[in-house]
Amino acid sequence: MRTLTVTGHGLATTVPDTALIRLSAVHRARSLAEALAGAESARAEVVAAAADLVVSTVNLSVWPTHEQGQQPGYEARHTMTIATGELAVANELLAKLAYEIGSRLVVEGVDLTVKDPSPAVIQAREAAFADARVKAEHLAALADARLGQVEAVAEGGAGSVAPVAFAMAKADVGLQPGETSLTAMLTVTWSLS
Repeated sequence: MRTLTVTGHGLATTVPDTALIRLSAVHRARSLAEALAGAESARAEVVAAAADLVVSTVNLSVWPTHEQGQQPGYEARHTMTIATGELAVANELLAKLAYEIGSRLVVEGVDLTVKDPSPAVIQAREAAFADARVKAEHLAALADARLGQVEAVAEGGAGSVAPVAFAMAKADVGLQPGETSLTAMLTVTWSLS
């Protein structure tokens, strides 16, 4: 039995609907205890401001600081994540934290993601299969053959390819979700007649 195997690629776009905020409560002081206490105070303010959201600790670190002309000290950093399914809530929270905590807050980043990528993944697979069929029909015609039934399908390479950009300006952070792209790759084998 003669067969033909081709790989098709598909792309689908979707709008992110979830924000994962990564931030740190930071405090510098002369003693280790003061640095930890200051970072804990800032962390407590973050938790209070995000009262209705889940705040998770990612890391707690302390290290000595040595700056020329200043006494040695310590910097404590309590890194957290806060997830929200509403981008407007993320905008409001970042503005509130910037105002209330100020320089003791470091925003490490905001990841905009899709809560349920399934519909976009299905669209990407369908596009990948259609792409594979077009290629297979063309190659079969070049070989004076016709496509028969599908003998095998293998999936690989599905994933997100386009990072989502956002803008932060002053206290109004203005998260704009834009679009993110999901890709699919299918390798399809047809029988030839």
